[in-house]
Amino acid sequence: MATGPGVAALQTAIKAASAEGLPLQRAVVVLSSPGEGRIPAAVKAAATMLQSLVAAVVTVPCDPHIRTHGLADPDRLGRRTKEAAERAVAAVLAAAHRTWGDPLPPAPIPAALPAGPTQDPAQPVSEGGLTT
Repeated sequence: MATGPGVAALQTAIKAASAEGLPLQRAVVVLSSPGEGRIPAAVKAAATMLQSLVAAVVTVPCDPHIRTHGLADPDRLGRRTKEAAERAVAAVLAAAHRTWGDPLPPAPIPAALPAGPTQDPAQPVSEGGLTT
């Protein structure tokens, strides 16, 4: 949520992820506006700071239809909301293309789980206990 405390929490998370060496240049940050009107100055400043750390920062305007109806009926979304969503999707795709190329490679096929003992779902596991 694009509020002062929300953006402060996001900045903390970004700094922690950066300290862990995670690839922030692939991340896209989407800030959702909490209400009608201008974005608070603190949020604008934070978004500007984040732009140098992540692939993109996209702001989604407040949409009263989301607040009242959720995403149950996407046809009710406002034009500005749809445009912001398109920008977010384009930013994610651009970050993926910068990382893995265009066209994107096929997704890897997950490895099968190794065969092993199974836990009977009717048998509870003791707290802190391991299943065998």
